[in-house]
Amino acid sequence: MTTELYVLTLAALLQVVQYVLMAVPANLELGVGKTLSPRDPDRMDKPLQEQMSPVTGRLYRALNNHFEGLILFTIAVVVVTLADQSSPVTRFCAHTYLIARLIYIPAYAQGLRPWRSLIWFVGFAATVTMLIAALI
Repeated sequence: MTTELYVLTLAALLQVVQYVLMAVPANLELGVGKTLSPRDPDRMDKPLQEQMSPVTGRLYRALNNHFEGLILFTIAVVVVTLADQSSPVTRFCAHTYLIARLIYIPAYAQGLRPWRSLIWFVGFAATVTMLIAALI
């Protein structure tokens, strides 16, 4: 297994951890009656995300953000791996992406501005660099 695939696996496991970090407080705050419901708009006062505490809402958004980032990172890892373009640069970028995602969770939960956005950008730039490195 390449380093990039290994880091992708860790990033997927981080996604699971993020889900738990968001789901546990969401269920405690809203109750399982709401979280297990079909969430039909006509049966709810407002979307569940808007009913969560600010921190739980941020954890929810951080989770969704990782889903979005993980798509591009997965593409980068697959391209690097299938093209046999793994290098010290791509390995460094893979680790950088994962570290940025780890740091992003508490930064977002705490509402750290502008640091949250800068941390996100580091992970994004690492992913883009992997894609460019695969072409060179």
